[in-house]
Amino acid sequence: MKNRFNFGYFISEGFRSIFSHGLMSFAAVCMIVACLLIMGSFSLVAINADKMLSQAEDENEFLAFIDETYTDAQIQQLQNQVLELDNVDSVTFVTKEEAKDTYLEGHEDDGLYANIPDDVFRDRFSIHVVDLELFEQTVDQVRALPGIANIRAAGELAEGFVTVRNVATVIAVVLVLILAAVSLFIISNTIRLATFARREEIAIMKMCGATNSFVRWPFVFEGLMLGIAGALISFFAQWGIYTAIYRAVVANGAIGMFPLITFTDIWAQVLGIFMLAGALIGACGSGFAIRKFLQV
Repeated sequence: MKNRFNFGYFISEGFRSIFSHGLMSFAAVCMIVACLLIMGSFSLVAINADKMLSQAEDENEFLAFIDETYTDAQIQQLQNQVLELDNVDSVTFVTKEEAKDTYLEGHEDDGLYANIPDDVFRDRFSIHVVDLELFEQTVDQVRALPGIANIRAAGELAEGFVTVRNVATVIAVVLVLILAAVSLFIISNTIRLATFARREEIAIMKMCGATNSFVRWPFVFEGLMLGIAGALISFFAQWGIYTAIYRAVVANGAIGMFPLITFTDIWAQVLGIFMLAGALIGACGSGFAIRKFLQV
C-alpha cells in the first residue's frame, strides 16, 4: 500500500466520519462552542478591565496638601522627595490661587462662590501614579513625608478595576482548563466511536503495510474540522453577544468615562485565538483517541 500523504483522501474520510456519528459530532462541536464562548466572554471582560485600569492610570491622580508654614524652598524640596518615590509618575505644584480658579470654573454662574477667600484653599501637589495596583501604597508613602498635611485620594476606584481584572482573568483560566478537558473527552469519544466501527478496516490496512500516520490522519482531520466548526460558530456567537452588551452599556451610559473596546477593534485577534484553540482541541482529542487502535 502506498503511504504517501493524500490530503484529499484524509479530508473526505474525516468528513464522512463526522456524519457517520452525527450526534456525537454535534455534542463535540457544542462543547467546543461552550468552551470558547465562556473563555472569550471572561477574556473580554478582563481585556476591558485592563483597558479601564490603564486609562485610570493615565488619568487618575491624588492630591497632597502642603503644610501652610512651608516656604517656597521647602515646597520645592518636598516636591523632589515625592518625585523620588518609585510609583510616582509626575508631581504638579498647584497654588491655593490656582486651586481656587480651577474650582470656580465649575461654578461660574453661581454668585455664592464668587467671593470665597483664598485661605479656604491650600497649596497642594497633584500626583500621578505609574501602577494603579500600588496606588494605596504610594498614598501611604506620600502621607508619611514631613510637610504633607493631608491627602485626598479615591483608592476604591483603582481597587475595583484591579479586582475585576484579576477575578475575570482567574475565572477565564480556570474555566478554559475545565471546559477544554471536557471538550477533549467528548471529542476523544467521538473519534473512538469512529475508530471502533472501523477497527477491522484499520487492522487490515495495518496488515497491508499502512503506516500509523496514514491511518491516523483521517481521524485527526475529523477532529480538526470539528474544532474549526466549533471555533467559527463560537466566534460569530461571541461577536453577536458582545455587540449586544456593548450597545446596551453605551445606551444606558453605564460606563461613560471609560469606553469599552469595540469588537471590530479586536475581531481578528479573537478569531485567530478561537481558530487556534478549536483546532488544537480537535486535533489533540483525535490523537488521544486513535492511539489504542493503532496497536495491531
